Amino acid sequence: MNKINWAILGPGTIAEDFARAINEVNGSLYSVGSRNIEKAKEFAKKYNAEKAYGDYDEMLRDEEIDVVYISTPHCNHYEYIMKSLNNNKNVFCEKAITVNGKQLAEIVELAKEKNLIVAEAMTIYHMPLYKKLRKLVDEGKLGKIKMIQVNFGSLKEYDVTNRFFSPDLAGGALLDIGTYALSFTRYFLSSQPDEILTTVKKFETGVDEQSGIILKNVDDEMAVVSLTMRAKQPKRGIVCGELGYITVENFPRADKATITYPDGSVEIIEDGDISKALIYEVQDINNCILKKNSNDTLGLSVDVMNIMDEVRKQWGLKYSFE
Repeated sequence: MNKINWAILGPGTIAEDFARAINEVNGSLYSVGSRNIEKAKEFAKKYNAEKAYGDYDEMLRDEEIDVVYISTPHCNHYEYIMKSLNNNKNVFCEKAITVNGKQLAEIVELAKEKNLIVAEAMTIYHMPLYKKLRKLVDEGKLGKIKMIQVNFGSLKEYDVTNRFFSPDLAGGALLDIGTYALSFTRYFLSSQPDEILTTVKKFETGVDEQSGIILKNVDDEMAVVSLTMRAKQPKRGIVCGELGYITVENFPRADKATITYPDGSVEIIEDGDISKALIYEVQDINNCILKKNSNDTLGLSVDVMNIMDEVRKQWGLKYSFE
């Protein structure tokens, strides 16, 4: 196998960007599936897909598909990932990969049983900059890691009917933007946090509007995460060690970071290109499939999901369909 046949399940806005990335890397998109055949045909024509399906189940039975990209709302991810795996398809799914850890544990078990790749479309795991930064941290550039600070604020328009605030669609800041902040955090922590403290301000629909989360692991590394859906905050991640700290602005898709040393001197670290974020994702998954490599980021996704489960447990927040 030299060419990977990608299928897109759920042709929304982000799927359009991803289709362009697939075409950039692969030369063409194999298929697209929608609940509306006309929408699927329109998307297929626009992005040069060979096939269009008006039924997800029918598309997943296509034996020519190697990997399915899922870009539906996250409340549907578990269902479509499981269906894809049961049809022997590798899966690349938008964040948050599932709604809770129980769902993800079942997915991990089935993927292992079928020897298939499952990965989360979390840009932090695929941007070249982060691979370089992780290597620098592992080599002791910052000394012992002490503290991680992450801010992410997204000003969503006040609208109680919007999916961002819907408890029926797993709305709220945590699963929408918090997954980025916690993925950044877990990427640089040496081990999974075993102590979690958190407080929340809920939106009138009952989902989380804003929150503060404090994490600590057995290595005595700590993290402080600040999230809000009704105010703008800088998307900033800071990794602090004994010998300096890394600052990453606009961290979900970053190609530049600054290391500041105790004497005030700074060093700029650059790698990759923000505009190619989705291209890096396609390339990583292609390589996993072609080289039959295991996906080493899925464990991070599992850890993040388990953190979010504990955070929601402390908040008393359970979605209507759980």
